[in-house]
Amino acid sequence: MSSANPKHILAAPAWPYANGPRHIGHVSGFAIPSDMFSRYQRMAGNKVLMVSGTDEHGTPITVQADKEGVPPREIADRYNTVIGEDLTALGMTYDLFTRTTTRNHYAVVQEIFSRLLENGYIFPRTTLGAISPSTGRTLPDRYIEGTCPICGYPRARGDQCDNCGNQLDPTDLINPKSRINGETPRFVEQEQYFLDLPAFTDVLGSWLQGKSGQWRPNVLKFSLNLLGDLQPRAITRDLDWGVPVPLDGWRDRPDKKIYVWFDAVIGYLSASVEWARRHGDPEAWRAWWNNPDAEAYYFMGKDNIVFHAEIWPAMLLGYAGRGARGGAPGPFGLLNLPTEVVSSEYLTMEGRKFSSSRHVVIYVRDFLARYDVDALRYYVAIAGPENQDTDFTWSEFVRRNNDELVATWGNLVNRAVSFAARNIGSIPAPGALTDADHALLATSRHAFGTVGEHLSHSRFKFGITETMRTVAEANKYFSEQAPWRLLESDPARMRTILHVALQVVDDAKTLLTPFLPRSSQAVHEMLGGTGEWSGRPRLETVHEDGAPSYPVITGSYDTSFRWSSRPIAAGTPLSVPSPLFTKLDQSVVDEEIARLESAD
Repeated sequence: MSSANPKHILAAPAWPYANGPRHIGHVSGFAIPSDMFSRYQRMAGNKVLMVSGTDEHGTPITVQADKEGVPPREIADRYNTVIGEDLTALGMTYDLFTRTTTRNHYAVVQEIFSRLLENGYIFPRTTLGAISPSTGRTLPDRYIEGTCPICGYPRARGDQCDNCGNQLDPTDLINPKSRINGETPRFVEQEQYFLDLPAFTDVLGSWLQGKSGQWRPNVLKFSLNLLGDLQPRAITRDLDWGVPVPLDGWRDRPDKKIYVWFDAVIGYLSASVEWARRHGDPEAWRAWWNNPDAEAYYFMGKDNIVFHAEIWPAMLLGYAGRGARGGAPGPFGLLNLPTEVVSSEYLTMEGRKFSSSRHVVIYVRDFLARYDVDALRYYVAIAGPENQDTDFTWSEFVRRNNDELVATWGNLVNRAVSFAARNIGSIPAPGALTDADHALLATSRHAFGTVGEHLSHSRFKFGITETMRTVAEANKYFSEQAPWRLLESDPARMRTILHVALQVVDDAKTLLTPFLPRSSQAVHEMLGGTGEWSGRPRLETVHEDGAPSYPVITGSYDTSFRWSSRPIAAGTPLSVPSPLFTKLDQSVVDEEIARLESAD
C-alpha cells in the first residue's frame, strides 16, 4: 500500500497550554489521534511534517505566576518541560514540538498581523474591556462567565457560549463574573485591534460547503452554524505577557500585547518555519504550506473548532488577500487552508468531567507510571471520543487490557512465537498451503487496504477494530490447526502452520504500529528483526540567537518499512519471548476509584 506519488501532509496537533501537566482527556483529543494518523501516513510513503508546541501566553499563566510570585516565563518553562517529557513518553512522533515564546514565533506572528493590517482585515476600535477591580489587570474574555443572552445558559464564557455555540462579548453576558475570584468586572474604554471576520463570511461559507462528505459531520455542522453570526474579534489586549504589537507607538508598550488566541494558531506555521531552519533548508516548509497539492490535518478537541475551522482559515485567507477587501500576499505567499479539522468530542472520567481543580483527573505521567503506554493508546483508539462524548472507566480499561491486548493479541504472539522457538528455534519454511492457510493469509493481506483507508480518514476505531478482527481470525486458525498435535505425526504440516501463523503475526504487528508502537517494536524484535521499527521521538535542547535554550521534541522517522505485508524469512532465529502485555488485577478498578474519590 505504499504511495506511488508521495503527498506532502501537514499533521497539526493543537498546542497544549503550558499552565500545568496534561491529563488523559487532553491527549485523547489532540495527541494520540494525530500520532496514529502520522505514523500511518509515513508508512504509506507520504512526506509528513508533524509540528506543534506549547502555547505559553495568556492569562492562565500570569494568574499562576502571580500565585507563586514568579515571572510568567518560569511557569511556561516548567510546564513546557513537563509536557514535552509526557508527549515523548506517549510516543508522539513530532518532527518538531516547540513553543510560542521563541523569537522565530514572534517574528512570524508579527508578519501575519502586519499583512492582515495592510490588506485591510485588521482595524482599530475603541471598545469596553473588562478589568479586575482588585488587581487592575485585564480579564480575558474566557475568564469572564455569565448567563448567555441568547439561550440562557448560566455558564457562558465571555467569548463564546458552549451551549448554543454563538460568539459573545463579555458585555453581552448577564451578571458577568470573574472566573478567577468571582468578582464583577469593571468595564473601561480601551483601543484595540480587531480581526474583521465578517469580511470572510462568503469565502469561508464556500470553502466549508465544499467539505461536505469529507469532514466529520459534527465538525462541519458546527462550523457552518457559526457563519451566521461572525463578529469582528479583538486580537490585541491590555496585557503584559504576550507577543508585542508590531506598530509604532505600540511595540514597546508593556501594557499592549497580541491576544493569545491569535498568536497560538499561527504556531503551526512558525513551527514549520523553525523546523526547516533547524534542518538546514530554511525554505523547506513551503512544500507543506505553498504547494496546492499538499494536505493539512488539524487535530483537537471540539472546544477548538471555532479557532481552526473559522478564525485560522480567515487569517490565512486575509494574509493572501482573498477576503471581501482583496489585498496581496506577503512573503509567506499563498498559505494552504486546512484539508480537514479532525475534532474529537469530550472524554469524561467515571461519569465526571475532567477537572484539574476538582481533582477529577489522571495526568499522563501518573498513568504511564502505572500502566503500559500502549494500553492507553489502544483505549483511545477503540473507545475514545472520536465522534461522540465517551466516558473513561477503570473497569472498561482493565477489561480491554486483559481481554483484548493480553488474551487476544498478546496471546497470539506468545503462543505462535513460543511454540516455534521451543520446537524449531527459528522461523520454519512452509510446505504446501491448504485452503485454510490461503484464507487466513488473504484476510491478513486484505486488512492493509481496509485499515489503511480508515486511518487515512482518521477513523481510528474502525481501523483498530478491523485489525483486531484479523488477530482473532489468526487465533482461531491456530487453535483449529493445533500444530502441537502434529509435532510427531506430521512435522512438515506443523512447520507450515507455524510459518503461516508467524506471517500473520508479522502482518498484524505492521497493522498495529500506528496504534501500538511500543509493542509493535517488541514483536519486530521477537521475530528476529533488528533496528528501529516504529520510530521513537526524543527530547533535545536547542538554541536560538539571543534567547534562552529550550527543549524540543524531534526525531528521524523515515523508514524503509512500509504499509504492506512483508514475507518473513525462513531460518531467522527465534527465542522464547516475554509477555507482550501485563494482565491487570481487578483490584486496579477499586484502587483507582478510591484514589479519585480521596482527591475530591
